Amino acid sequence: MRYSRKQIVVLGAGKSGIAAARLARREGAEVCVRDTGDGEALAETEAFLRGEGIAMVTGERALRETGGCDLAVISPGVDHRSALARLFLDAGVEVLGEIEFADRHMGCPVIAITGTNGKTTTTELVAGVLNGCGQRTVAAGNYGLAYSDVVLSGESYDIVTLEVSSFQLEGIVDFRPRVSVWLNFAPDHLDRYAGIEEYREAKLRIFENQTSEDAAVVNSRDSLEGLKARTLTFSAFTTGADFVLDEGRIVYDEELVCDFAKTRLRGMHNAENLMAALAVGHLQNLSWEAMSEAVQTYTPPPHRCELAARVGGRDYINDSKATNLHALEQSLLSLPEPVVLIAGGKDKGLPFRDLAETVGKRATAVVAIGEIRNEIVRDWSGSVVCQSAESLEMAVEMATKAAAPGQTILFSPGTSSFDMFNGYEERGECFKGVLTKL
Repeated sequence: MRYSRKQIVVLGAGKSGIAAARLARREGAEVCVRDTGDGEALAETEAFLRGEGIAMVTGERALRETGGCDLAVISPGVDHRSALARLFLDAGVEVLGEIEFADRHMGCPVIAITGTNGKTTTTELVAGVLNGCGQRTVAAGNYGLAYSDVVLSGESYDIVTLEVSSFQLEGIVDFRPRVSVWLNFAPDHLDRYAGIEEYREAKLRIFENQTSEDAAVVNSRDSLEGLKARTLTFSAFTTGADFVLDEGRIVYDEELVCDFAKTRLRGMHNAENLMAALAVGHLQNLSWEAMSEAVQTYTPPPHRCELAARVGGRDYINDSKATNLHALEQSLLSLPEPVVLIAGGKDKGLPFRDLAETVGKRATAVVAIGEIRNEIVRDWSGSVVCQSAESLEMAVEMATKAAAPGQTILFSPGTSSFDMFNGYEERGECFKGVLTKL
């Protein structure tokens, strides 16, 4: 066992941290999970870990001395600048991200997918295409299973498909995907990063260790220089890329490769997600015909431009996964008619004012919710009629009154949910629950 008689500390008791702790224990290490969260709230997790032979320290006690630690594995939810991370970094302890730690035990090539938006949809599409065409893969990482859980499963794969976030990429050292996918880039997570460039640099690490033997699939609208890997480009909005959209059909090198209208995906942003998936399949030597058949059965995940209800002649779209302004903008542009928009949530430093012109053109009214609602009303009132609601229930009621029959009500928050909910899933389910009462 690789870590026999070694002391490994895992920072953070989230999904990835627990998986990394179990993997370290399997490899013979003495493992302790540290989390500065409340001990009572983490009691169930602590009991589970105890049963796995893993210790856990919570609250202020987690910030005590490193205790002879040989290696620390940091969860993506733990900032490298946090007191918990600094305790080990300043002591000279090697600190690895969970993705890096798992990858050193996998022994299998990786497709890594990043971007501000569309990562989960594209990860599912890639996995569906590969599995549907006979190449065994699993979708994991920032989506579904933690990468360490894939290692622990002992399953054999031809290649692993990983959704990777900027938080996860912060902790890599030698991580080298066979194929890296860059979907798009827009301001996000400015409550964690000092600025947009720092966020971008974290994401760009996906290409850091690639060589000319690897491949990169990138959005042609983003200027990415100095890539060492072979590159394929895509865009649904411009010409000149390797993959383009021509009258609803995806074309590669002037050859029709997939009819987008025959899929269950909608919106230009999803056309780009599909292009990226087809590019990955092409790099894996899959045929266009087989890939087209595979994607036609794909159903997009919930909370992403999901038709949640049709009541009183009005369509209600649940786009709770829109946790940044780029996602909100893409949703607005993907719908053919002017909408009534419900937006808002946690204030994480995003410049809502920059979207005022687009909102004014695409929406007839806005209902703002959450911690950021007053700022939205202030920044958008010059472009569109805005109201403020204290709850999602109130927002739906106000939006319904503002929408004419035949009009669409779009719930696309444009920011995260943690001021009112435990995540975008809970937020989206709450929205759909409110609609059942209309």
